[in-house]
Amino acid sequence: MIVLVIDTALGACTAAVFDGERSLAVRSEPMTKGHSERLGGFVRDAMAEAAIGFDAVERIGVTVGPGSFTGLRVGLAFALGLGEALNRPVVGVSALDALAASTAEDGPVAALIDARRDQVYARLFRDGAAEGEAEALSLTEAAERLADGEWRLVGSGGPVVAHAHPQVAAEVEPLPAPSPAALARLTLASDPEAHPPRPLYLRAPDATAPTRLPGQPRQAAVK
Repeated sequence: MIVLVIDTALGACTAAVFDGERSLAVRSEPMTKGHSERLGGFVRDAMAEAAIGFDAVERIGVTVGPGSFTGLRVGLAFALGLGEALNRPVVGVSALDALAASTAEDGPVAALIDARRDQVYARLFRDGAAEGEAEALSLTEAAERLADGEWRLVGSGGPVVAHAHPQVAAEVEPLPAPSPAALARLTLASDPEAHPPRPLYLRAPDATAPTRLPGQPRQAAVK
């Protein structure tokens, strides 16, 4: 199956084409901003290097978070638009699941994303099987979850937890984003009906709604 995978949720912009698990073309660059300006060109260049037309794509995979609010929506909007144009299914891929799938290590793996404000987004795995759902945890809560064994911490949240709680016995693999191969494997293995391309938020957005409409005067301060 020919799949196109897209990731803009974390610290990279990635577009890659795979035939099954065989890589045909990869375009990936570390970045935390500017995904919307680069993604279209990355997809175009990856498809050109793969030497196939868009009509050959049978499935599209896209990371749905948790991650950057703006970044993940850039990828989702692009993937959904392309899926609609090509009449192809779009699979939503958890960024935490993809981080865990990016390490070759067996045993206990903790996929951790730095969520700022002394929190991490986390999901724990043993031998590739998830233990529970993705969660937003304080650094102390994360350390408590990791106290029962030697874990491999994968993702940007790993160094944050290890620095705040040095007693956690763990190896740290601070991947800024999932590997394209992991994204392709999860896209191939996932049922599009069971994994829709909807954003995954684990806490409320930091932004707040405006208190007045554009053009409305500011309220006078109460004396």
